[in-house]
Amino acid sequence: MLTLSALARTELRRRFAGPGLVLRTGPFRSRIRTDIPQLADTIALLYADYPVDEEGFADFQLHLRTVGGWRRWLRPQVRFDQDGLEPFKPLPLGQAHPMFEWVMNWCVTNKAHSYLVIHAAVLERNGCAFILPAPPGSGKSTLCAALVCRGWRLLSDELALVRPADLALVPLPRPVSLKNASIDVIRTWEPQAVFGPAVPETSKGTIAHLRAPRASVAAAGDTAAATHIVFPRYEAGAQTRLAPVPKAQLFTRVADNAFNYTVLGDTGFDTLGRLVDGCAGFDFCYSQLDEAIALFETLAEAR
Repeated sequence: MLTLSALARTELRRRFAGPGLVLRTGPFRSRIRTDIPQLADTIALLYADYPVDEEGFADFQLHLRTVGGWRRWLRPQVRFDQDGLEPFKPLPLGQAHPMFEWVMNWCVTNKAHSYLVIHAAVLERNGCAFILPAPPGSGKSTLCAALVCRGWRLLSDELALVRPADLALVPLPRPVSLKNASIDVIRTWEPQAVFGPAVPETSKGTIAHLRAPRASVAAAGDTAAATHIVFPRYEAGAQTRLAPVPKAQLFTRVADNAFNYTVLGDTGFDTLGRLVDGCAGFDFCYSQLDEAIALFETLAEAR
């Protein structure tokens, strides 16, 4: 299996500039083309362990390019198009990599309707898979990154893919997106962690991406079974606490975090109902990562 790290820099640039680099992330193949050197370098760093294909079918066609004309010199920008369509406004050129990650998420949430797609982190330990749905600013990604740094398997930081036929969680391990103060928190938590460049002044503040563990990328073909649904919330100075969530409320709250629940109709309703029935549901509040990790370890061991 050829991985991105095996490609020489010249070959990598040739593919980006020409036919496209076909990158495999979980069950998806994306053909990526770009003329932005710093974006190519960041992809090479963060996706070094991911499989690449020579040719063939790709689920998503991604073209990120610089904007021509006077803007190239005075206010350089990056533009995304997919098969000639441009669903996003151009962004400052320095935000090319965050835009790439957002585009990858957008492709899945808008096109991967063979799965129930939930906005959630997904992690696995001892055969127990935890789904962590949460809105931005909840501390979800910080907790996800800390668990990953302590040996938990990363299935996803952003998108839980639930296969309706058997409720299997299909892995989509990609870099973990961290924002603002969380970046330094995880750098301190795990000094050996590999980060992409920190990008300031995005719509979400400063963003940096943590490279996914090689073992999680290698296990991207191995599904997991959901056992817990936990809604995390960071609260400065708060005691670590866990509170059960009743099944009816659990169903509604997960549905609120699902991108395509209504698109799937009856299939979405049935899939979510069976998922919730098979999981323990909790609200989780934390302020100390070491206490949070200990509690999650206890839950995984108890199961």
